[in-house]
Amino acid sequence: MPILFALLATVLTTGPRLVSTSWLAAHLHDPDVVVLHVGPPGTYATHIPGARRTDLAELAVNPFGPTMDTTKLIVEMLPPDVLRAKLESYGISDKSTVVVYAANDQAVVSATRVVFTLRVAGLGARAALLDGGLPDWTAEKRPLTADVPHPSPGHIAAIPVPSLVVDVDWVRSHLGRPGIVVIDARDRTFYDGADNGFSRNGHIAGAQSVPYTTLFDSASERYKSPAEIKALFRAVGAQPGDTIVGYCHIGMQATAMLFAADQMGYPVRLYDGSFQEWSKRTDLPVDDPAKRSK
Repeated sequence: MPILFALLATVLTTGPRLVSTSWLAAHLHDPDVVVLHVGPPGTYATHIPGARRTDLAELAVNPFGPTMDTTKLIVEMLPPDVLRAKLESYGISDKSTVVVYAANDQAVVSATRVVFTLRVAGLGARAALLDGGLPDWTAEKRPLTADVPHPSPGHIAAIPVPSLVVDVDWVRSHLGRPGIVVIDARDRTFYDGADNGFSRNGHIAGAQSVPYTTLFDSASERYKSPAEIKALFRAVGAQPGDTIVGYCHIGMQATAMLFAADQMGYPVRLYDGSFQEWSKRTDLPVDDPAKRSK
């Protein structure tokens, strides 16, 4: 049993990495590198050579957008078999290094959601996020193309890691437990109850606030330095070895925060239902600072 738990801990803490534009330029033509362009179709007119376009319309159940069903949870993980087939259609195999990039600043949380999805599919150690995304690549005058690749299907035998995604009952039963830090990745105005997100204002009672935007350098849209990121997590009480459970509105912004936490070595989990689900349940505790201040 100790060996089993050690293996599980390795799976849950071995995650994706952050790569630079220089790294991708040097490895762009490696046969095992697969590049995913994350953004709406219009952003794909010119893209990094070899990149396949994807978005959450392809990699999530009930994706955010004009056709989403607001009576159901928005942006949920695909069933494992469906997800594996979709990833294989991009030419992804077990030996692939998958570099995900955001088409623009608005697509950052979609890109980190795709990276987290790769991790749930069992490919976390082989997934990477391009720091600065397409905007940095373009600003550096690196090569772009309009050519659309047509890759041969890949084959993925990796074992999915569904335990990276937790449900409402898991969160409720772990609130306040030692070693568990629940973090709200939304803008502080939602956490504080000043803005209305869903059925109730405020945040999950006991949750800490680390807005995902505070983890990025506003001038470059790249992640801040490890020292700065570590300080932000330590400021909300996250100690080395703690498991960080992230949530936001619908499970997108939280993945940008969890990616940063992962880089700092924290085990991470995503509460996919997020505040959309939690706020609807009147039996679940919500703290609304704005209401308390009145």
